[in-house]
Amino acid sequence: MALPQLSRSLTGLLVETSAMIHRRTFSVSTVAAAIQKMTRVRVVDNSPLGNTPYHRPPRVIHVYTKNGIGKVGDRVLLAIKGQKKKALIVGHKMPGERMSPRFDSNNVVLIEDNGNPTGTRIKVPIPAHLRKMEGDYSKVLAIASSFV
Repeated sequence: MALPQLSRSLTGLLVETSAMIHRRTFSVSTVAAAIQKMTRVRVVDNSPLGNTPYHRPPRVIHVYTKNGIGKVGDRVLLAIKGQKKKALIVGHKMPGERMSPRFDSNNVVLIEDNGNPTGTRIKVPIPAHLRKMEGDYSKVLAIASSFV
């Protein structure tokens, strides 16, 4: 009597365990955001603040959008070398909409409060669809060397 009951309980335990294992094989986390707070970025212009080596990489401390997620063309606030500077996102790792490039790093260009770029040259290619977006990016586009 005890052996069949023990067998049934062990079988039930195995079935429950295997069901739990199968349930946990896929990720239930949300899609990774493009650029949000505390994201490390790379300054890609030749501004003096962005090019001198420092022991901490620049990090985003605020994104100027409603949902707090920055895409190409959005403005962000950076913590760079103990200072707060505004920047423009010109490339991010997360794939965007169709026919837009995906970059190896999160690229930003430092800008002043009025929108003028701090540097005089952008060292990496920037997305060509930045030309069609609304916003005053004409001075940033003027210093770009190449487009993708």
